[in-house]
Amino acid sequence: MAEEAIFHAKTRDRAGKGAARAVRREGLVPGVVYGDHKDPQTIAVDPRVIMKQLEQGVLFNTIYTIEVDGGQNEKALPRDVQFHPVTDAPLHIDFMRLTKGSKVHVMVPVHFLNEDKCEALKQGGILAVTRDEVELVAPADAIPHEVVCDLTGLSIGDTIRISMVQLPEGVTPAITDRDFVVANIASPVVSEAADSDEDDADGEAEDEGDGEE
Repeated sequence: MAEEAIFHAKTRDRAGKGAARAVRREGLVPGVVYGDHKDPQTIAVDPRVIMKQLEQGVLFNTIYTIEVDGGQNEKALPRDVQFHPVTDAPLHIDFMRLTKGSKVHVMVPVHFLNEDKCEALKQGGILAVTRDEVELVAPADAIPHEVVCDLTGLSIGDTIRISMVQLPEGVTPAITDRDFVVANIASPVVSEAADSDEDDADGEAEDEGDGEE
């Protein structure tokens, strides 16, 4: 389940582009906490914390207690981060307030377990991942950090669908109109054929290029 973590923040007196630029000049990232029918709270946070949480893959499925200097502490979930188009530095972050009993849509990474116990992989089968993360609807206080797919006993040609994945109580897939595929065990022959087709296509492209003047 999602752990609670702390995000230290400073309150901002003003909103708008000018105020946001001033915050960035101080080496911080402007942000806002919204929702729960309350006025938005403008804050500024350390970009290093944002990047660390992103690199660990937990930013968008972790509940944070935002400790605001000079403001009201908030319990919230990050919903969006805007980045600089060239440097990829975070420019702005949005948090959504959480209330008891609320449910949220979250993207959760998929983890594949027991690859060493999968006979199909030992026989040369290829784990073809269709989704490396899935969108779930979960209680705000019970967000899973990952979705686990057990590969034990799977054969070549088997498909892992979301219905085969055991989700925590109260957690459901956001997509409800179909039993979507998470991954499958592909035959090595199929994989080699695909590589061969790519090589042939590359060769044809080179031949066409040689004939041009």
